[in-house]
Amino acid sequence: MSRAQRGIFGAIARLLTAARWHQRSLAALGIKLGLGIKLALGVSLLSCTPHQTTKTTTIEFWGLGREGEVVAELVPEFEQRYPHIKVDIQQIPWTAAHEKLLTAHVGNSLPDVAQMGNTWIPEFTTIGALERLDRYPHMRADYFPGIWETNVVDGVLFGIPWYVDTRVLFYRSDLIPTPPKTWSEWRAVMERLRREQGKGFHPILLPTNEWPQPVILAVQQGAPLVSGDARANFSEPRFLEGFGFYVDLFRKGDAPVIANSQIANIYQQFQEGEFAMWITGPWNVGEMRRRWPAEWQDRWATAPMPAPDGMSYPGASIAGGGSLVISRRSRKKDAAWKFIEFLSEPAQQVRFYQLSGNLPARKSAWNAPALADDDKIAAFRTQLDNTVALPRLPEWEYIATTIFEHGELAARGQFDAKSAARSLDTKVNRILEKRRWVVARHRGDAL
Repeated sequence: MSRAQRGIFGAIARLLTAARWHQRSLAALGIKLGLGIKLALGVSLLSCTPHQTTKTTTIEFWGLGREGEVVAELVPEFEQRYPHIKVDIQQIPWTAAHEKLLTAHVGNSLPDVAQMGNTWIPEFTTIGALERLDRYPHMRADYFPGIWETNVVDGVLFGIPWYVDTRVLFYRSDLIPTPPKTWSEWRAVMERLRREQGKGFHPILLPTNEWPQPVILAVQQGAPLVSGDARANFSEPRFLEGFGFYVDLFRKGDAPVIANSQIANIYQQFQEGEFAMWITGPWNVGEMRRRWPAEWQDRWATAPMPAPDGMSYPGASIAGGGSLVISRRSRKKDAAWKFIEFLSEPAQQVRFYQLSGNLPARKSAWNAPALADDDKIAAFRTQLDNTVALPRLPEWEYIATTIFEHGELAARGQFDAKSAARSLDTKVNRILEKRRWVVARHRGDAL
């Protein structure tokens, strides 16, 4: 208690003592006492009540690989905008991310917000790790449809695309002046290159331990891959059309039968002319610019995927990238959503692209000169309007591995395309056996 307070209360005590001796003045004194007490209590409350402050909320964010490093440069602006929210960033290596996220869910220690590969979302949805996001406002119209769909499982939104990924054709523009737009043109270009370039050259590189290439050629035909009741559809004619085209590229010598582990330096071999085409993603734009000398930068280009004959150009490609999710058990969902909204703003998406090279998920962000004026990136913008979401199944990673394993066997002549597809059906149906049981049980409960 302060000296002033002690003085006031002392005066009141003296007045009360005097009142006992002066009964006639009690009423008048009572008025003065009331005023004194009010004054004393007011001073006491003002001095003893703590100042009202806004509580700070700290949310935890896990970023994967390079993205987890560069996102730290965006956080200060967010924290300036929302002074009551702090972001604690943890960078997780991609190689350990999947297992660490699963372990964190089991241990009830998932971060409030996490970056997640699109193909992982169905798995983490199945185990109940993710908050559904369709209750939040969003800007769906400003996202690429195929990419958006990768975040939707059974009609429910569980992630917001952060950056996007798809595959296009990288080609040697000094060897191929005009990129092919149809499969027939593509075949003709490869036949010409085989004749002109001679021994030791292959028109296209398709590493046999990669699944995107055969899958892209199949989805271009509209192949469903897996049916709604969790049945493999690889013997279906549309898949066989694309898969057969893929296998023929090896049989005709257009593509070397080698895996990634057999490639010494893919950028150097591309420059030296060992192959003239390559189906890959946006990260290799930056790699090509870093690894090739300045005088060679006009000898390579990118183009959307050729389309099957009779179909609209460009042909479809697969939808990929990274998304932002919220833990279902987070107690800070509103603050977590504010952070996702911030990272999703077109201006932040452009800045993130400049820091990381990852392509923006928002269409409006592509109007920025850094993207709109880049001729190497233009093919990706065109391709992103025609992407196909992969099956939203927790088992997709196993299925994808099984696809390239059978593609490699066919490329090496151990299967023809039809036999490989039948074997693929058998293996994938075994992988999906438990899922079919779950689907059947769910339908039975609904009846």
